Parts: sequence; structure tokens; C-alpha cells
Amino acid sequence: MAETTGISWADQTWSPWTGCAKVSPACDGCYAAHLMGTRMGRVEWGEPGVGEGTRSLMSDSYWRQPLSWDRAAAKAGTRPFVFPSLCDPFDTAVPAPWRWRFVELMEATPHLVWLLLTKRLGNVSKLTDPARGERPLPENVAFGGTFCNQAEWDRDGSKLRDLAERFHPLFTFGSFEPLLGSIDFRGGWCPDWIVVGGESDQGAHKARPMHHVWVHSLHDQAVSRRAIFHLKQWGEWRHAPDRAHFKEAIREPWRRVESGMAGIRPAFMVKEGRRHTGRLLDGKLFDGRPEVRHA
Repeated sequence: MAETTGISWADQTWSPWTGCAKVSPACDGCYAAHLMGTRMGRVEWGEPGVGEGTRSLMSDSYWRQPLSWDRAAAKAGTRPFVFPSLCDPFDTAVPAPWRWRFVELMEATPHLVWLLLTKRLGNVSKLTDPARGERPLPENVAFGGTFCNQAEWDRDGSKLRDLAERFHPLFTFGSFEPLLGSIDFRGGWCPDWIVVGGESDQGAHKARPMHHVWVHSLHDQAVSRRAIFHLKQWGEWRHAPDRAHFKEAIREPWRRVESGMAGIRPAFMVKEGRRHTGRLLDGKLFDGRPEVRHA
């Protein structure tokens, strides 16, 4: 909600409204829901068995922020990436006029790249269809989907591919965060940009470990398909590379994690916290982003 963000794959975070409903295992440790429950308290988060929750539109002064970012980007010749982090842009529980206003703002900020990440890829076409009275999306958007395991990729990966073919966004991206299992693209299509991340503790919800082999597999698949790979964080847990390291760390919480992949042994994971686990894969920083020409 500020002019800068600690999210490594975006330049700014900005949300037209806040509020959502949990629809995936990836939502279990939602930082936005935790933020609302502990600090902001603007909305009630929805989830199965509870209901849709509530939504809250941001203030008019807040809505003017992207306009100033766009002017600065035009002057500097840059294309900042802006991520709506406290909502889902394709949430059907949101009043239509709010969504239309958001589309108009994106149209008015052509120098910004809007990262439209959703867990509701099936809603995109109908919520942008002029025949239904909706507003079509402008050209300065990128489509992204969240995929935390193989089942989600198998169900929704083709939806993201179909959206790319129909709408021709600037690029597609997959948020594989939290990565809760191995994902195989099965020799087929994959997003232009693959963003991987482990989970963080969020109040009562404690982070689940991310097996290092899952990350290596996505990296290798990205390289073979000439996709861009970005490792955001390992999360709270780190792989204990050898028995000696594991013995030294045994006083810390630890867990045996099955890979779910044929021929791959389980990993022993030690909970050390995000500040210690870092962002490196095999000693390298994978910080790639798609290149977007100036508008």
C-alpha cells in the first residue's frame, strides 16, 4: 500500500479495494488476511464455511497515487510494475462499478505495467466482456495465476494459456508461491515469467516447507522453455544439506518433507526464518523480470 514494496518482483503495490475469499490451499497463510485481522481491520476475510467476507473501496486520495507514478514513469522513460496485493482483480463479489473504475485507472496510466494476479482465471473473460456490459482491459496489463501444486496447474494452467492467446497481454506470469508440491508442465506450455516463493508465518498459520527439488525443477523447466525465472524467497524453512548441518540445527524446529517425485529422496528441513534462508539458489540470485518497452 506504499510507493515502494518489499516484494522483489514488483516496484509498487496498490489495491483499488481490499478484501477477498480464500479459494485455494495457497490462501491458508494469506498475508493480506492476516494484515486485516491484526492491523488494518478494514474488512472481514471470506473462506469456505464462513462466506464471501466483505470488500472495502480505497479512498479517492489513494486512487490518485498511480496517476503520479505514471507521470514520473513517463518522464523517466521507465515501466514500473504495479501489483494489486490486497485483492483479486477478478473477484465477482466486488461491485461492478469498482471494477470499471479500476479499468479506467489502468487506461489512464499507460506507462505502468499492471500485474493482474488472480486465483480466478475462469472469471477473466466474462468480467472483461463488453457484450456483458463490462470494460475491456487496456494494453498495459500482464495476466498471472497462482499455482501452488500440480492439481492447480493441471486445472488452471490451460486457462492462463487461453487468456494469453485471446487477449495478448504484455506477458503472462505464474506465482508459484507458496510452492507446496512439485509441478511439472508435462512438456507443454508455461508462463513467460515463473515466480517461485516459500511460505512465511502469518499469525496462527505456520509456514509449510518448500522442498528444494521443487524449486530446482521449476528453474530447469523455465530454462528449457526460455521463460524467465525469479526466486522471491525460500520462506521460513531451509534444506539441511548434510547430516552434520542437520545435527547442528536439531534444536530448531525441523521437518521431513517428501518430494512427491519418483526417485527423489525426502529432504530434512530446518526452520530458521526468512532473514536467514534468503533468496539464493545454488549461490545465485535469480531476480529476472520481463522487459517491457516504454509506452
